[in-house]
Amino acid sequence: MKALFVIAGVIGIASASVACSGSAADVPVTPPPGDSFPSPLTVAPGLQIRYFAKVAGARVMAMGPDGAVYVSVPGANKVVRVWDTNGDNVADSSRVAVDGLHGPAGIAFHKGYLYIANEDGVVRAQLDAQGKLVGSVAALNTLPHGGGHSTRTIVFGADSAMYVSVGSSCNLCVEADSERASVVRFNEDGSNGRVFSRGLRNAVGLAVNPTTHKMWVSQNERDDIQPDHQNLPPEEINILQDGKDFGWPYCYSHNGAPVPNPEYNNAGRCATTVSAALEMQAHSAPLGMTFLDQATKLPVEYRNDLLVAFHGSWDRSQPTGAKVVRVHVSGGVPTGIEDFVSGWQRPDGSRWGRPADVQVYKDGSVLISDDQSGSLYRVAP
Repeated sequence: MKALFVIAGVIGIASASVACSGSAADVPVTPPPGDSFPSPLTVAPGLQIRYFAKVAGARVMAMGPDGAVYVSVPGANKVVRVWDTNGDNVADSSRVAVDGLHGPAGIAFHKGYLYIANEDGVVRAQLDAQGKLVGSVAALNTLPHGGGHSTRTIVFGADSAMYVSVGSSCNLCVEADSERASVVRFNEDGSNGRVFSRGLRNAVGLAVNPTTHKMWVSQNERDDIQPDHQNLPPEEINILQDGKDFGWPYCYSHNGAPVPNPEYNNAGRCATTVSAALEMQAHSAPLGMTFLDQATKLPVEYRNDLLVAFHGSWDRSQPTGAKVVRVHVSGGVPTGIEDFVSGWQRPDGSRWGRPADVQVYKDGSVLISDDQSGSLYRVAP
């Protein structure tokens, strides 16, 4: 697999610095007064949703060891730090933590570092107790880029290894680069990359099941299938297995079985692939997800479950998605799905927001990012 190398007596992974910086200027954050959403948001019984912060283009969130929330902004090539200084559960200050990046999406804290998944590779930053950049950002590896599906997601597994999802370059094609449409496993320093699971067209969400320690992904499936492109193929939750193929581009999951894509019609190959652990509404565009074992503000029956942000469809006559769903989990597998927060999509199909990620906040509540309205929301009793 690709990595950055230097020669310093031996060959190894580079800690090359890249031209990134952090800003020391704190900026006040002012949520809309009275939580006046453009149209009502409906939340699960016993809970309420309120604005937490405004971050234009907010995508992926991560809780920092300093108690602040870090948010990637791919369109602005930066990671923003927001925090609540007075304890009223509304962020009142923000600052650019790292900028000069290249389409940063996935972010994760691990052993004292902030890891950032750029479109073209993972970089690592050291931050001080106030979340300010110390020294330079180090490049750890390279990833294939260009074409479609530019976001990269990063998470560290129970084995302390780095897992990075790399989407396909196209809607449907046989990739020339084996790292496309896969989840790639690296050592935590970015070395020794190898494809862990393949056949994943665009596995944007990555999360480790806290009980089984297995890697779960949310899978965005293909578009433009005939004759029913509106409702096929289903979006997926997949539970990864080392070395396994989850089907794309040759097949997709439907009714619990692999179905050949008509462009290839290769039933024999599909028979060797792993079907989805859970099938969901086609074109919902499932993005970020998080397990709720630490969501102590939510009712106890949520603890084993998973939240997934549905960014929403672009190619249905009746749009779908633009909501956050709860995935019920039993025995280490997903068993069903229901709405958790909805209302970003109006009855006429127009949207004023699009959820992108979910994260458990430090107090056990849940945060949701919305990259269309540029908002973070907090869900709590």
